[in-house]
Amino acid sequence: MEEKLDLTECRNQIDCIDRQIVELYEQRMDVCAKVAEYKIDNNRRVLDSKREQQKLAAVEGMVKNDEYAQCVHAVYEQIMALSRKQQYSIMGKRNGTGKLAFIPVPALTRENTRNCRVVFQGAPGSYSQIAMHQFFGSDITSVNVETFRDAMLAIDGGSADYAILPIENSSAGIVTDLYDLLVEFENYIVGEQIIKVEHCLLAKPGATMEGIKTVYSHPQSLMQCESFLTRQGYEQISMKNNAFAARKIAEEDDLTHAAIASSAAAAEYGLEILERGVNDEKENSTRFIIVTNQKVFPENARKISLCFEVNHTSGALYHALSHLIFNGLNMTKIESRPLEGRNWEYRFFLDFEGNLTDPAVKNALSGLREETHNLKILGNY
Repeated sequence: MEEKLDLTECRNQIDCIDRQIVELYEQRMDVCAKVAEYKIDNNRRVLDSKREQQKLAAVEGMVKNDEYAQCVHAVYEQIMALSRKQQYSIMGKRNGTGKLAFIPVPALTRENTRNCRVVFQGAPGSYSQIAMHQFFGSDITSVNVETFRDAMLAIDGGSADYAILPIENSSAGIVTDLYDLLVEFENYIVGEQIIKVEHCLLAKPGATMEGIKTVYSHPQSLMQCESFLTRQGYEQISMKNNAFAARKIAEEDDLTHAAIASSAAAAEYGLEILERGVNDEKENSTRFIIVTNQKVFPENARKISLCFEVNHTSGALYHALSHLIFNGLNMTKIESRPLEGRNWEYRFFLDFEGNLTDPAVKNALSGLREETHNLKILGNY
């Protein structure tokens, strides 16, 4: 009969095995460093998918206990991922930082943007205008347009220097149209502005809460006020912008119609505020991005936004994100958008902390470029 070991003896054996594993791992990584040098000298890519698949099959074939095969596969996937990241780091040190695709510029201030032209979507009195004034100042030269696409076209064509656009609300989530437009256009994020949003129910003088039948506003604004609107039983009609809704109410002669918009829109169009703070979440904020057609980033930038696609295979996204972990970078946000014509496949959008001049960021981007598809840096700000 096999002699049973006590817990202490089992742990001693594990400690002995772990020392051997660590020693062998260090030896393996030393050899991988030589592989990196060879690839640099011979202009070879780090990722060799065919070789990795062959290696995974080989190590699985070495396993005597079939119950361990899947675990060994997973362990070696991690070992090879760490090897690739080491090789990217060696390549970065050997080849230097190279030229930045983005040009660093002084931080955006009201002083150095005073003579710029800014475009915002919506009508005067919109939250976009409020955010614009908070970021650029109230004396900025500005123009308003009807759609987000019009704003992107304005800076793309040079008729405006910057656009300010809402990208995310704290309670209603992302503005999906903006994510798609950031991929479509060669425009880049250079700043952001977060403003507190207090939605008001606006109507013509003489209207009453009881008399209102129909409420107009932007779909996100209606979503943010869902509980209030449902409780009141109002019909809801979407518009491209809540300030457009306020202007519509001001121009028509119907006391049964109201708009959800800002108090600034009430002042702009001579409307009465029937009720303030009708949004469901009282701590309601919207994040706006400042976009330009120049491939630049402020020198003091500390957040990077990018997007990419990955193979539709198990672990592909995990391995992509591991480049941030390996380089000590803090991811602050991830979103996905469906890829047109490819059911159940997605483009991923990431925000993480960093500056394009940081070696850790450059190393992470090197790995991401090689191991993802259609990577695009949306901005550093």
